[in-house]
Amino acid sequence: MDKYLSLLLLLCYALYQRLDVVHGDQVVLLDTTKEATLEWTRYPYGPQAQTPGWVEESFTNFVKGINWRSYVVCDVAYNNVNNWLWSPFIDRGPANRLYIEIHFTIRDCSLFPGNALSCKETFSLLFYEFDAATREPPPWQPESYKLIGRIAAGEGRFNQNSDVDINVEVKSIAVTKKGVYFAFRDQGACISVLAVKVYYITCPAVTINFAHFNETPTGREVTIIEQQMGVCVENAEAFEQPTYLCKGDGKWTILSGGCRCKVGYEPDNEKQTCNVCPVGKFRSAEVKACTICPLNSKSIKIGSPYCPCLNGHYRHPRDGKHMPCYKPPGMPTNLTLLFIDQTSAILSWNAPQRAPDEQLDPVFRSDIVFRVKCAACTSNVVFNPSSETFNDTKLTLTNLEPVTTYTVQIHSQHGLSYPIVNPEAPGSGGGTFENVSTVGYGGHYGYHATEPTPVLNVRAASDLDEIKTEFAEITFTTESAILSTVFNVKVIQITNKDANLVWDKPMHSDSPIEYYEVRWFPKSEVDAMNKSVLSTKESKVHISDLLENTEYGFQVRCKTLNGWGTFSNIVYAQTHQSVSPVYDDSFQMRIVAGTTVMVVVILVLIIVVTVVFLKSKNHDDIDKKTNNHLPLPLDYASNEGMFDTDPCSSQHALRLCDIVSTPKPYPHMPPCSLSVGSELSPNNIMCCIAGYNTDSQLFRRFLACRIRT
Repeated sequence: MDKYLSLLLLLCYALYQRLDVVHGDQVVLLDTTKEATLEWTRYPYGPQAQTPGWVEESFTNFVKGINWRSYVVCDVAYNNVNNWLWSPFIDRGPANRLYIEIHFTIRDCSLFPGNALSCKETFSLLFYEFDAATREPPPWQPESYKLIGRIAAGEGRFNQNSDVDINVEVKSIAVTKKGVYFAFRDQGACISVLAVKVYYITCPAVTINFAHFNETPTGREVTIIEQQMGVCVENAEAFEQPTYLCKGDGKWTILSGGCRCKVGYEPDNEKQTCNVCPVGKFRSAEVKACTICPLNSKSIKIGSPYCPCLNGHYRHPRDGKHMPCYKPPGMPTNLTLLFIDQTSAILSWNAPQRAPDEQLDPVFRSDIVFRVKCAACTSNVVFNPSSETFNDTKLTLTNLEPVTTYTVQIHSQHGLSYPIVNPEAPGSGGGTFENVSTVGYGGHYGYHATEPTPVLNVRAASDLDEIKTEFAEITFTTESAILSTVFNVKVIQITNKDANLVWDKPMHSDSPIEYYEVRWFPKSEVDAMNKSVLSTKESKVHISDLLENTEYGFQVRCKTLNGWGTFSNIVYAQTHQSVSPVYDDSFQMRIVAGTTVMVVVILVLIIVVTVVFLKSKNHDDIDKKTNNHLPLPLDYASNEGMFDTDPCSSQHALRLCDIVSTPKPYPHMPPCSLSVGSELSPNNIMCCIAGYNTDSQLFRRFLACRIRT
């Protein structure tokens, strides 16, 4: 059991010693096995050295073909051993982390019984970073160096009775400066440093997804990942920036983005190259490899992104470059005038017939559309269908002029009657078509670029210089206008959305009126005068759903058995603004006015109440003052004596006047002549007033009684 445990521990230790060993491409900076001589710096060295120190010699093993220059030291018979051995300056280059691999042997101390004064079985490995190599030997002081580790014989030691065991130790360090010195320090061991190799690990150069990634050194730490940008291979372009991650063990991981071959070039996935397409083949974005040109097309140069159509054939822009080219359709057949009057006409026709050479054509297209050209038509003429191209075989023209000759051409095409433009070519772009000329029953359209690029450049990128379209042509003359004309059109009422119109019947009519036609339109949109039409048999009409606050034009015409009369003169009227805001404003004004009146009334009531209150208070104050200063008999000074009898008797009145007239402060007034039963004449009243303040309580009660009786 102990034996197996020892083997397990030994295996774990060996694995631990090799944790720095990684697998990837090695870039070797130093390899002593390739050197004929080393001549490293040593200390101590020379005749004055107290110990022999490190000695350079050869290590040979003819069976294995080994003949290495190496260093040995075995100063076990000395005290205070301190032997140093320095590697030359090693420029790190692009490396972020350096690895050092050492092949060495160590003798067992049991080989020196009694003779060893300082026998050890380990040595120290150190390093010193520096920004430039110098001619002077590197410093040997221990404090100038960083310890990488103490190296021991992991696989065993040897003695005189055993074979030599070569130990291999790999260590690594992160580096930031220009270069590094490695140092071996012996303090009393018997060691042979057989070989030293210094290198760094890289992720190898690779080409993938048609992107090339250069050799990339690993990061400073094993756990750090380095990101590398890729470059597209020749004749390829990036669809997304290619990136690759380099792990610390020198392996690539997580590829993103990449490149793809340009049109006209075929991808070789195995070799990761883009090969040009030969003459007679093409490659567009729709196909993966160089392909033979489709029907009715031909490629005359290498690297073609598409095959131009043959003469007389065309390819629709919405079709892929891998689609065949087609001939345009023939002209429409049986073009007929179905109806005509003073202002309108109806045409019909049949679809083109296939030519004899197209009867067996496997790439014949049936998606035929039509285009109208009318030389004498003004901008007021309305076409139905109104689109530029349509697939109906019937056309209605309205708003024509009476007694006018019109020539109408119906061109046929099947959606491909456009030049195909190479999107990758210079000067390519969108465009429109404009009629250039018409000859007999045929015509053609020239292509003009919408961008400010020369037309010649665009045509050079097209299938052909121009596209011919076949057409059928018809000429007709509208009828003369009848005499029936509506007049005196009036807008009798208009609101924000409605209008009421009335008019007078025609004064002269060559036939009975069947009905009236009313049309209206915003004044700013004269071109839309035929969009809103209403028919009625009465000489009045109600129009609804108008736009508010908009000026409209109104016209009326009549329809008789002989045809349409001309439209009346345009009558303009403007709809009102929406009622809702007006109602809201009036309502708010009424609220404000009512509130103001209420406030005024409340203020008046407050003023009246205040005046009455103040006046009443003033009377009470005067009564109190009179009661305090007027010498009245005892029975009048007391309420009980004053009102124990009828206060309205003449006796009371006489006594009152006798009292109040005593002071006589106004000599010019006549004397009072009040007696029992006397009437209160103006003279007597003035007498009493002159003698005493009439606001007294007694006088007021007396006066009230006289008025009552």
